[in-house]
Amino acid sequence: MFSIFKRNRAETNRQQTDAGVKRSRDNWFGRIRNLFASRELDDSVWDEIEEILISADVSVDTTMAVLDDLRADVRAGRVSDGETAFARLKELLAAELSAQDDPDVWLDDDTIAAPYVILVCGVNGVGKTTSIAKLAHHFTASGKRVMLGAADTFRAAAEEQLEILGQRAGVDVISHQHGADPGAVAYDAWQAARARGADILIVDTAGRLHTRNNLMDELRKVRRVINGLDDAAPHQVLLTLDATTGHNGLTQAQAFTDAVGCTGIFLAKLDGTARGGIVLSIRRELGVPILFIGTGEGLDDIAPFDAREFVDAMLAPAS
Repeated sequence: MFSIFKRNRAETNRQQTDAGVKRSRDNWFGRIRNLFASRELDDSVWDEIEEILISADVSVDTTMAVLDDLRADVRAGRVSDGETAFARLKELLAAELSAQDDPDVWLDDDTIAAPYVILVCGVNGVGKTTSIAKLAHHFTASGKRVMLGAADTFRAAAEEQLEILGQRAGVDVISHQHGADPGAVAYDAWQAARARGADILIVDTAGRLHTRNNLMDELRKVRRVINGLDDAAPHQVLLTLDATTGHNGLTQAQAFTDAVGCTGIFLAKLDGTARGGIVLSIRRELGVPILFIGTGEGLDDIAPFDAREFVDAMLAPAS
């Protein structure tokens, strides 16, 4: 038994989050604090904040819900100046990101029997394999023994790519030859993880378009194989999304969630977009929590997602 998601690198996580949202803050969100500091709380302020949020890929529904609540606080006298309005906005945005959290998804004191199985899915090109390597590095740095299962047997050289990244992260990789049954790879990886005493097994899957029914059926099969070995597994089904695709990624996200019951999201390439408001859209429209964010190209460029930390970094003054 072991604690799986200990957040024991608080300062590092804050620095990574800050780096990940820099472009979004400098282009959009960093302007909000100055608005509240220099203007009366009139319609022009609400209009400008609305424009900033929507331009940064916060959905219209989320934007209007947050601003309606904030304006109601002003009318009721609970908020009377720019400073308290800014603080209240941060509270509302953090609440949006924390709403409807499933307590089984992320618990710092959660303990289960090893191996803890994380099934990772997503379409090609979103950074899935690199995100897996970052997860492996992150957990290894936290003192866990990690293994990887290369169940992406569909894409040429996918196994080799994972093995190279696994070597960089210092973890073992279980793989078969190209074209092998991915369910068999998942089976062998779980058996090896159990035999070698691994704490965490991360299983890669073939990047597939959400419109390809046969490939989605294959993903469901991999999930069933893992569940047949441990009826509590997979303990997490992480969907990797590319933050730079914005709202275009939400349709694929919904399809994966419907097919295999995604429990969390790894939002990759957050540092590559100036529209980090997509985080709020993902949370409201999918109801699936973001668990990790990718903040750069290195194995260390990863942070567990924390709603308050994210909002504080996003709304800090622009550079």
